[in-house]
Amino acid sequence: MSVIGLSTILPLDATEATLPVVGGKGANLVRLRRAGLPVPAGFLLPVSAYRAFVAQNGLDKVIDAALHGLDAADPPALMGAAANIRAAFATGVMAPALRASLAEGYRNLGEPPVAVRSSATAEDLPDLSFAGQQDTFLNVRGVEALYRAVVQCWSSLWTGRAIAYRARNGIEQADVALAVVVQVMVPAQAAGVLFTANPLTGRRTEMAIDATLGLGEALVSGEVEPDH
Repeated sequence: MSVIGLSTILPLDATEATLPVVGGKGANLVRLRRAGLPVPAGFLLPVSAYRAFVAQNGLDKVIDAALHGLDAADPPALMGAAANIRAAFATGVMAPALRASLAEGYRNLGEPPVAVRSSATAEDLPDLSFAGQQDTFLNVRGVEALYRAVVQCWSSLWTGRAIAYRARNGIEQADVALAVVVQVMVPAQAAGVLFTANPLTGRRTEMAIDATLGLGEALVSGEVEPDH
């Protein structure tokens, strides 16, 4: 595999777009695009960009300090640690080369409203589900808003729920990283989730769909009771 530059964005059909490079969501979107399915236009920001941002802003020290001695079963402590980490991300500075690359990718899409989606390396794995652990930002408009949404996506790797889930499942906190997916928004009249096995019984001869009017974010965030 070729080396991915720190300021490189990748197309949705990139051969380099594997799980370690673009996370679970990104890698699966690439698979869908290669299969000829109608994936909305967009691009991928690989995990190398996240790691560079963390290193350039000294955030690894902030993360280590916040997690040191943390009791993952203590919700207030988790929320405090997550708030400290995310505040440090918000004050970080994005490298000019990366800002330029993001701006170019956004211009090439025609500068439409976009969804900015988290794609973690510990996500969509065969034995674990990380659904809802990181954040997605919808209807992001303008390049400055895009920069902010990317950093917010990166910092959502360190929500309290994400830290706790990794701790419960024995995943090393230092081993995870986050890619970002940027896609043109779809003006959905209705949206939902298709399970290719019945989630209640495990039967693979049955499929289940949960859906709601409008965008699917309210559904996956647990804000609405879907049609089933």
